[in-house]
Amino acid sequence: MSQEIINQTKEKMTKVLESFENELVKIRTGRANPNMLAHIMIDYYGTLTPIQQLANIMVPEARQLVIKPYDRGTISLIVTAINKSDLGLSPNSEADLIRLNIPALTEERRKILVKDMWKEVEHFKIAVRNERRDSNEQIKKDANLTDDDKKYYEGEIQKLTDNFIKKLYEKGTLKEKELMEV
Repeated sequence: MSQEIINQTKEKMTKVLESFENELVKIRTGRANPNMLAHIMIDYYGTLTPIQQLANIMVPEARQLVIKPYDRGTISLIVTAINKSDLGLSPNSEADLIRLNIPALTEERRKILVKDMWKEVEHFKIAVRNERRDSNEQIKKDANLTDDDKKYYEGEIQKLTDNFIKKLYEKGTLKEKELMEV
């Protein structure tokens, strides 16, 4: 039962880490990355649809994305959605594709992005700690365990927590280096 709780905790913490990685991808660096458009949804025939399902997104140059919609009729919808997004990009529509030039980030903008990214790290660190708290409560309620066993399993959960928080900081540090790179 208790090993099962530890396995569930590890699984939940892994999901928190994956969610954090997905959030990091959304933070714009100076380089073009198709995943930076992942959160943009287009109202396509009354259904909110991710941009990746409506178009092929390519990276022909380090600072440029080319979006080639499968249906030419969606070009204006995609341009509108990109303009409304918080990316601060200006799409240029051509006959059957959209070009997005990624401007270099200013030093001030980089610092703001780093600060926001560290806020995300803290947010996900709290999520990991919440998983620890929930698991420790389950262990305390387990009547089949001795006090020594409870302490042991709480220690194992703490090791998991420390490991996942360390991974969050490592990924945050890598993203900070990527953001501050000129």
